[in-house]
Amino acid sequence: MEIENLNIDLEEINEIDSSDDEGYVRAPKRYIRDWMNPFEYYYNREFKRRFRFNKESVLYGILPKIENELKCKNNRGLPIPPVYQLLICLRFYATGSFQQVLGDTIIVSQPTVSRIVFRVSLLLARLLNETIKMPSSQNAIQENQRLFKDIGRGDRGIGLPGIEGAIDCTHVRLVGTRFHNVDEIYRNRKGYFSLNVQAVVGPRTEFLDIVPEWPGSQHDSRIFQNSRIYMRYVQRQLTGTLVGDAGYPCLPFLLTPIQNPATEEEIAYNILHRRTRIIVERTFGIWKRRFPCLSRGLSNKLICSTTIVVACAVLHNLALTFNDILEEEQEVEHDEIDVPNQPHWQPGEGFVTRAALIERLFR
Repeated sequence: MEIENLNIDLEEINEIDSSDDEGYVRAPKRYIRDWMNPFEYYYNREFKRRFRFNKESVLYGILPKIENELKCKNNRGLPIPPVYQLLICLRFYATGSFQQVLGDTIIVSQPTVSRIVFRVSLLLARLLNETIKMPSSQNAIQENQRLFKDIGRGDRGIGLPGIEGAIDCTHVRLVGTRFHNVDEIYRNRKGYFSLNVQAVVGPRTEFLDIVPEWPGSQHDSRIFQNSRIYMRYVQRQLTGTLVGDAGYPCLPFLLTPIQNPATEEEIAYNILHRRTRIIVERTFGIWKRRFPCLSRGLSNKLICSTTIVVACAVLHNLALTFNDILEEEQEVEHDEIDVPNQPHWQPGEGFVTRAALIERLFR
């Protein structure tokens, strides 16, 4: 009876309200999120410090490539616009912290930010084949080889010929990992969990190839031997030469330094090799400085972490395309010097190729 009386009372109240519509003013719908437009709130310099890109690069360069996939079909649940989703993701890349993202961009829950970061990172990573690729045209190949030769020129005016890219690996720290009894695979020889990311870079500090998924304990030479770029060189789909450190085997298509140089020519070759190969360390420094989440550590799930690595590489190449350079990149600090382990395998034909090159260059 109490419930029935309550229903009656509610119906009477509704009838009274509906009969007095002329004097009744409906309260405006309340939206929980208080949107702040960063494009209007920040000057371009402050905007770039927080999101690592100019306003024009975000609005007219990056956003059009993923905007359609981020749009919601309807307005149910007050969906977050695509541009704000992109800004949330870029803010995460620039800080590595959800709390700062929430404070500086949009007031949303941490799970929402986590889903947005994964969704946007996945869409950016899908641009891999479009933005990260080895040069294919003859003009592009010759231009890369010319630039690499100029990078290595010293007092003698000699540079390494035929170089297409510089190869190396860098560790991306993993924080708070939970890998169910296989986490020790991701512990590198420095003692922390990481992904060992292999990259081939070009003379303009652009990424030409990237392999993001190997655990930190895996050796650089093993990653290279099982990579697609290695098979492309073995099958002669690529005909140039790479330069790598002593952690890689000396191959006909991969030049490494001489461990114990005995002659002046071998010493000169090592100097020339080091000047040419330093571009890959410089690229890693620029990359991690633009996206500090890669150096501070990723606490996301493993699949999301590898996706973020690829997405940041794609954004790095896009930044070069837009000529969107950070001011901090004018003076580049290299990663700490790390003595590479000896490669697990070492065929002999690479030494013959390297010796013939030294003979041709210095005698």
